[in-house]
Amino acid sequence: MANGTLKVSNIQTSSGSGTITLGQSGETVTIPSGCTFTNSGTATGFGGITVADQFRMTANNATDADITSNIERVDTSGQGGITDNQMSESSGIFTFPLTGIYLVKFNVALACSNAGGMTFRIMVTTNNSSFVDAAFSGLGLRGDQETNGEINSLIDVTDTSNVKVKFNFNNFSGSSNTARGDTGENQTYFTFIRLADT
Repeated sequence: MANGTLKVSNIQTSSGSGTITLGQSGETVTIPSGCTFTNSGTATGFGGITVADQFRMTANNATDADITSNIERVDTSGQGGITDNQMSESSGIFTFPLTGIYLVKFNVALACSNAGGMTFRIMVTTNNSSFVDAAFSGLGLRGDQETNGEINSLIDVTDTSNVKVKFNFNNFSGSSNTARGDTGENQTYFTFIRLADT
């Protein structure tokens, strides 16, 4: 039948499993205005954000080293993320749940009782071993003040077993200067958002 309307309440494969294809290459399948598609299974290829996760430092840190402890997923009332696909963290190394292009952000709150500063960076590995800088910046203050800064990078996660990130502090200078952490709010924190397929 070249033209017409197919009216059914259910479409299944003849075998009860397999793939049902709507249209063919070069054609456009249109969803009319006012229609609602309900997904109770797994949908792929539609785009949209499938990973949105956030962690924070739970205690102050003034150590020139990778951040390996006092890290928690945000859990204060009103905060959350997409729970179907979550980042995992072990000793400060973060593993991605899916391949894709991710926006990774590192926000730092710096407090200084005297003039000083620090540097901070996002580091990435593509072989689950050697890490290189993906983003780097520094903060400095003249005296008894507080400030904050952010660095970010788009990370191409082609392999979830090998592409990972970690976060680092360095060059703390001046006395009593610290990156602030807290268990009840985001002060120094890490954000992961999957934007698209790789």
